[in-house]
Amino acid sequence: MKKLFAILFVLVFLGALGGSGYLLYRRAHKPPVVYRVETPVRTTILKKAVATGAVVPRQEVAIKPQVSGILDQLEVEPGTLVKAGDLVARVRVVPNMVSLNAAQSRVERARIALDQATADHTRYQALWAEGTVSQAQYQLFEIALRNATEELAAARDNLDIVERGTTGRLASAANTLVRATVSGMILEVPVEIGRSVIEANTFNDGTTIATVADMDDMIFKGRVDESEVGKIRPGMHLLVRIGAIEAAVFDATLEHIAPKGVEESGAIQFEIRAAVAPRPDLFLRANYSANADIVLDRRDDVLAIDESLLQFADGEPFVEVEVGEQRFERRPVRLGLSDGIRVEIVSGLDEGARIKQPNTDLTAVNGAGGGGRRAG
Repeated sequence: MKKLFAILFVLVFLGALGGSGYLLYRRAHKPPVVYRVETPVRTTILKKAVATGAVVPRQEVAIKPQVSGILDQLEVEPGTLVKAGDLVARVRVVPNMVSLNAAQSRVERARIALDQATADHTRYQALWAEGTVSQAQYQLFEIALRNATEELAAARDNLDIVERGTTGRLASAANTLVRATVSGMILEVPVEIGRSVIEANTFNDGTTIATVADMDDMIFKGRVDESEVGKIRPGMHLLVRIGAIEAAVFDATLEHIAPKGVEESGAIQFEIRAAVAPRPDLFLRANYSANADIVLDRRDDVLAIDESLLQFADGEPFVEVEVGEQRFERRPVRLGLSDGIRVEIVSGLDEGARIKQPNTDLTAVNGAGGGGRRAG
């Protein structure tokens, strides 16, 4: 029994001795560490605020009829280019029975008056020719005949207007012809032939026949957060990116900042408008969703590094620059503009500097301990 315990004791002792030796060996032969290094680059740094919105025409004009009735004919469709005065549609008037009856009655009364004036004029003309009545008396009946003739013509025109909305003597100025009020492109025709339309009046806006806009004069209309609105001003440069047009960037100039904000989802937003410069190779459609980068500041072709390479001591920035194989020294740097990812280096570094990445995982030269690697 005592012999068995002795053997177990020896085995335990040898095991402990071997484990200690292995640990000491690993410590004595700990693999060296390698830090990743990066070099500065020359680039353009933009400090910007982002606005979301859409690209829309500066002005959209709704074309409405001047009379109520039935849409009888459409001369345009979305995409049609028109000039001011071009015919857009025709409206067929549905006569009001009371007005129609009054107009017909006026025509009959004017015809009766003309017949009487014609008879009086014929009689007095013969008397004037015989010398029985003076020329002054005769002229009174001549004027009465002319007035009766004009009244009958006016009554007939009034009947035509009630029945058809126009008259032969005023065909070019007929209210039933709906014409474009501005030049541009037809964006929308929200009505169809046969639909009843209403003229604009004091009580309603009337039926929109079509909308017209100048597609060469587009603006970006969007909103910016209250935290950014104090940093922008009219005249600033914008870079507008259209979601539906990949890789296309449009230049724009900020024109207007709303003096009053509105609350959206718990945040105060301010509306902005910017004139978008057209591009001959791309057609901008109305209401394209877009994002605009408002350039607050810009540095072109400057030396910059990733902000992750910066370290701070007592609030002062510095980097560690490689001076030998995995040997680094601290160098203070003077910083310039930052876009949140890269920062401008005003002084303290040159283009060939190899900067230690302080957040690099420690890595054994022989690959033990992780997936870090050295980069130049």
